[in-house]
Order: sequence, then C-alpha cells, then structure tokens
Amino acid sequence: MKPKTGAIGIDIVEIKRLEKTSKRWGSAFLNKVYTKRELDYSMSKRFPYQHLAARFAAKEALFKALGEVEKNFVGWKNIEILNDANGKPEVRWHADAEKSRKKRGISGAVVSLSHSEHYAVASAMLIFKS
Repeated sequence: MKPKTGAIGIDIVEIKRLEKTSKRWGSAFLNKVYTKRELDYSMSKRFPYQHLAARFAAKEALFKALGEVEKNFVGWKNIEILNDANGKPEVRWHADAEKSRKKRGISGAVVSLSHSEHYAVASAMLIFKS
C-alpha cells in the first residue's frame, strides 16, 4: 500500500570502505554508480570520497524509501544527486527511476547529506502527490 504523504529512508557509509572499493575496481565501479556530473563535482573537492560516500548514501536512502532495495531496482545512475545554486542537494530522476516516480505518484524527493572524517550519512523523503 502506497503511503498518502510520503516515505523515508536513511543510510550510512564508511568513507574508507567506499574509497577502498573505488580504488580496487577503479572507473568500472565509479561509472556504474555515479553520473558524470556527480563524479565531476565530487572529484573537484579536497576530500572527494566524502562527497562520493554521501551521494552513495543518498541513493541507498532513496532506494529504501522506494522499497526497491532488492526488487524493481531502478539503477544507480538513474537517480542523480546534485547541488542547486545554493549548495543544497537535490534529486534528479532519469530513465527507469523517472518512470517509477511518475507511476507511483511521487511528486519529488528531499535529501539531506552529511559527512565527517569517517562516515557519510543521508536521509531521503519521498513526497507523494495528493
């Protein structure tokens, strides 16, 4: 049953683990999970893996809110986490994720990201049309 007002998800990522995975699998991993814009943004930062981990956590939080952790997976790169002109993170929906969003009556999503030296965390809330 679809919630009438929204759904939430949360995720936490160990930054060192994501960094090790990225270095082990290289561009194959990065290009599977992140869009070019997400990579460009994160890699431009002093500590890129903090930003990559926060985006990974945001995508996971959104998948949890969608209830698609294991079935009907919309794809890593079909949900994109970018920043608006003020630096606020925003969700961009593409391809299968956009189809799923429309089909479910989701008008949008709000994400919040945070990171420290060791962890990145994100929460996500889906907003349904009334």
